[in-house]
Amino acid sequence: MRMTHGEMQAFPLTLDRFLDHAAKWRPDTEVVTAREDGPADRIGYAGLKARSLKVSAVFASLGVRPGEHVATLAWNTREHVEAWYAIMGMGAVCHTLNPRLTEAQLAEMAVRSQARILVASADLEPIARRIAALAGTLELVLTINGDPAAGGPDGATPARALEPMVEAEAGEAEWGGFDETSPSGLCFTSGTTGSPKGVTYTHRSSYLHTLRLLQADVLGITGEDAVLVAVPMFHANAWGLPFAAPAAGAKLVLPGRHLDGASLAALINAEGATIAVGVATVWLGLVEHLEAHGGHTPSLKRVVVGGAPMAPALMARIEHGLGVSVQTSWGMTELSPSGTFAPPGLAVRSPQESGRPAIGVDLLLTDAEGRALPEQRDAEGHLRVRGAAVVERYFGEADAATDADGWFPTGDLARIDRDGNLVITGRAKDLIKSGGEWINPAEIEAVVSEHPSVSLAAVIGRPDPKWGERPVLVVQTRGGQDVSDESLLEPLRGRVAAWWIPDAVIRLSQMPLAPTGKIDKMRLRTDHGSL
Repeated sequence: MRMTHGEMQAFPLTLDRFLDHAAKWRPDTEVVTAREDGPADRIGYAGLKARSLKVSAVFASLGVRPGEHVATLAWNTREHVEAWYAIMGMGAVCHTLNPRLTEAQLAEMAVRSQARILVASADLEPIARRIAALAGTLELVLTINGDPAAGGPDGATPARALEPMVEAEAGEAEWGGFDETSPSGLCFTSGTTGSPKGVTYTHRSSYLHTLRLLQADVLGITGEDAVLVAVPMFHANAWGLPFAAPAAGAKLVLPGRHLDGASLAALINAEGATIAVGVATVWLGLVEHLEAHGGHTPSLKRVVVGGAPMAPALMARIEHGLGVSVQTSWGMTELSPSGTFAPPGLAVRSPQESGRPAIGVDLLLTDAEGRALPEQRDAEGHLRVRGAAVVERYFGEADAATDADGWFPTGDLARIDRDGNLVITGRAKDLIKSGGEWINPAEIEAVVSEHPSVSLAAVIGRPDPKWGERPVLVVQTRGGQDVSDESLLEPLRGRVAAWWIPDAVIRLSQMPLAPTGKIDKMRLRTDHGSL
């Protein structure tokens, strides 16, 4: 008799399973959305799944088929989450559009994805119509969180409110039934490092990314947490949190469009948020609100930051001002987006430390030509990464974005310490070459940010007839305080090379921020980088 080996069940790793799980095992755990015009909107995971299935049925009635792109232009709300699961659950592809990019950029993205339908927050409907007019490929705008404006320009793409269509829908769609390697999402980079490029996520890649987020040394979310998602859903899948929260059965708290300090403080306290996730500038706004108006956020235990290396003074200010531990991380759109995390609750030696990679991500330091450094610890190099949720090829491009060994060049300069912690030391493109030698702006910014009167600091290069380039310091002071150049530059003496000290100081009442919430250095170079 021939022995037969047992087999494991086929279980496609598709994203609809996260909401299925939460609806079955945490049916009453809430998804809460802040509303401008009244009390917060509340729904349990079971109700969210039921509504999402109805939205899928509406899309099916409009002819949406598996593999087709459906675009969204919306804030962090329950309705946007419903649309996500509705699109992905039926095998279509959710193409998130960032309303902070230009309309021309967004129209070009819509043309490239060939989306026919655009789901838009009602307050963004005018932008949605203009995008549709520029693109010429969008056939219908569906508004959420409010009704569309009556009529519209002659010949404009028609707009309809999605909610009445959901209420009138008698059937329910079925989810799944497609391969786990099917595309689930499309997100374009912000354009802060060049022309925006599209990154296509698959169900499998985002499923594995979610499991990585839930590890104890990464986000470590539990069913007892209330997670405030201040990172936009149009920014690299909101760092995967709309998948991770239901997967863990955690309460999901969505702030809508308002990320000002007063709105966030009220929402955190009303919903008992325990973990808050977003870029550092958001939490700086929260701290400055509490400093100016009093109050505190006692339920909040942990703030997770990413997007750019964090100045030590800013990290200390957030930790002290909010009474929380700050968890640093590093990632990018091309990584789905998480790359490394400092473990929660573990004091890091420096805010620049972004922690170690979790299983499924690997790091490599190379020289400028892509050759691996012989020593990978305590050496600075160009950072490359590969893994199960790392881009291999940009959307619509024939050539791979990786090298022959599958390593993706991130454009970051980095160091890995003896314990395996990643330290991002700067962006290769941000380096300033002065007299044939390199200046790293990140090191100058970290020192200047320690000044008690500085809120935000950035260093850019400016052409110089003798040296090629010279550094210029741009600052936003707290409350517009008047601070002398010497007071800002003096702390640099003895801490950086004398020839690194900026030649000029520019003061701005408001530092320009990129669509992702990071300081917009492209804008600074355009506005202040010439003589």
